[in-house]
Amino acid sequence: MVKVIKVMLIPNNVQKTKMFQYAGASRFAYNWALAREKENYEKVLI
Repeated sequence: MVKVIKVMLIPNNVQKTKMFQYAGASRFAYNWALAREKENYEKVLI
């Protein structure tokens, strides 16, 4: 049997700011890697 516990985060302003910064950094890293993969894919096709 699997038990589930729901948790609600209620961050303060400093914690909210950090969460948005981490989300922005991860989005930047994902987009950077995706751009490199697209470049490599195009080079293989040529």
